[in-house]
Amino acid sequence: MSAADKARNKADEIKGKVKKETGKAIDNEQMEAEGRSDEAKGDLKQAGEKIKDVFKD
Repeated sequence: MSAADKARNKADEIKGKVKKETGKAIDNEQMEAEGRSDEAKGDLKQAGEKIKDVFKD
């Protein structure tokens, strides 16, 4: 996994977490749900990259 991909995926994950927590804090269910979704996307991308790395070697 390239460092740029890893950083981008981690940034997506963190962005989702911040959005989710902000949604909780301001009692905005839609923002909280979007944050959960963004966080999950970042996590899935990370997992996909790790799987690619396993099969590269």
